[in-house]
Amino acid sequence: MEVKLANDKREREMYDSFAELYAIIKTTEKLEKAYVRDVITSSAYETECQKLIAHFKTLASTLKDTIPSIERFADTYKMDCPAAINRLVTSGVPATVEHRAAAASSMTSSAAAVAECTQNFITAMDSLKLNMVAVDQVHPLLSDLSTSLGKLTFLPPDFLGKVKLKEWIARLSKMGAADELTEQQSRQLHFDLESSYNSFMAALPNYGT
Repeated sequence: MEVKLANDKREREMYDSFAELYAIIKTTEKLEKAYVRDVITSSAYETECQKLIAHFKTLASTLKDTIPSIERFADTYKMDCPAAINRLVTSGVPATVEHRAAAASSMTSSAAAVAECTQNFITAMDSLKLNMVAVDQVHPLLSDLSTSLGKLTFLPPDFLGKVKLKEWIARLSKMGAADELTEQQSRQLHFDLESSYNSFMAALPNYGT
């Protein structure tokens, strides 16, 4: 006899999201332990940790009504992942960023700003993949990204990401809050974000030189 976990598509998507959240928490726990044991380099750890935090924030936002407490979710499914909960829920930034903050306060804002930009890029792209295409969903994400990019003084005013974001924000400002991007617009925005993200990452090695 076949046992159905879900009665409809919506319920099935909910369980899929639960599974994804479970996987993110477990993966973060393993990553934190690998970093503590010096099994992974700091740069590799930070890159992967930023991705996990960004994915977590996007997923947690979509599940906030279903899962108001991540800690309770972890307890319910008997997840012994204190390091992951601390990193994803309490801290919100990679340990490397925290360490730099402790080592030199002057570098903290720059390091945190870079991490913030990375997370905002990934969050915006993830949201489009999740079909969050209403103007009142997209506009705040692009505004946050634009603000975080503005904090990085090493990026020139004509940086691709800044230019593209200004164009999209201006376009969205002329639309109604309930209006939605067409499939073509959504694909183009995702492409522009991805291109800008790649340019952003390419600019990072020049920072501080």
